[in-house]
Amino acid sequence: MKRIPLLAVLAGLTFAAGNALAAADGAKLYQEKTCVACHGKDAKKPLTPEYPKLAGQNAKYAEKQMQDIKSGARANGNSAAMKGVMHLVSDEEIKALADYLSKLK
Repeated sequence: MKRIPLLAVLAGLTFAAGNALAAADGAKLYQEKTCVACHGKDAKKPLTPEYPKLAGQNAKYAEKQMQDIKSGARANGNSAAMKGVMHLVSDEEIKALADYLSKLK
């Protein structure tokens, strides 16, 4: 029988718990940061057809778009509406939101 070092087990548990917390935090942030107002409660039915459906979006893509809107690198389309909110969202929160959205089906 092969023995797994305790440190490796703890690292794995910490990683798994961190992912679960990020997903839970993402759901809470989606409500708190008012994403729900424009993108819909399930991220599938936006307020207008011009706003994107976010459920199932690739996490890296969503994170990059939010970062670009926040920094001003993306200023096209409806990003002006998001600019007013994104300055209130930290980089860690953006990552949690992107992760949460990617897991919605």
